[in-house]
Amino acid sequence: MYLPSHFEETRPEVLHQLVRNEPLGLLITTGADGPRADAIPFILDADPTTGKTTLRAHVARANPLWREARTDVPSLVVFQGPQAYISPSMYPTKAVHGKVVPTWNYVMVQARGTLRAIDDAAWLHAFVTRLTERHEAARPAPWAVSDAPADYIAPMLRAIVGIEIELTSLTGKWKVSQNRPAVDRDGVILGLREHAERSGDAQAAAMAALIPSGSAAG
Repeated sequence: MYLPSHFEETRPEVLHQLVRNEPLGLLITTGADGPRADAIPFILDADPTTGKTTLRAHVARANPLWREARTDVPSLVVFQGPQAYISPSMYPTKAVHGKVVPTWNYVMVQARGTLRAIDDAAWLHAFVTRLTERHEAARPAPWAVSDAPADYIAPMLRAIVGIEIELTSLTGKWKVSQNRPAVDRDGVILGLREHAERSGDAQAAAMAALIPSGSAAG
């Protein structure tokens, strides 16, 4: 990933939070037929005692990914946060010198590590339970794995395999107009908020909240 220093985000707590907020990662590996990409919801676990960070998930048993998992082959998982088109018309400096062009703001985390498969029924049951509890927690009447008959869940678990990726690096890119003058940053915030109000674009609203305010800096 091309990563100018002014767009680099290194704070672990910020990187971890994005992964937890946007858990559907794009897992990129190399298989027998070359590069492959799988969209998979992950759980990130950071162990404060050991300092290790691990991504955990599960895939369909029919997916060849887990059979091709080897500890000597690196894996990459990309997590994408808010993103938005930035029009030159949002920059007040456009009226001063006109030397502005369009760009795209986005937030991204890239996780690298080695992948291993876990073909263990007890591990899978515990993991699926945990994954379900996490994503059902906000619902008025959360669904639980135990709501389904045991003789239905058992074959469902046999149809999946767990995966773990112990991370060797976690890199963040926050391209949120921080390279622009303060007045332009405020212009982008205003422009994105107005666009979000007109169109209902949640991505634009989320991006506006991430841009460092020029007013605050002043």
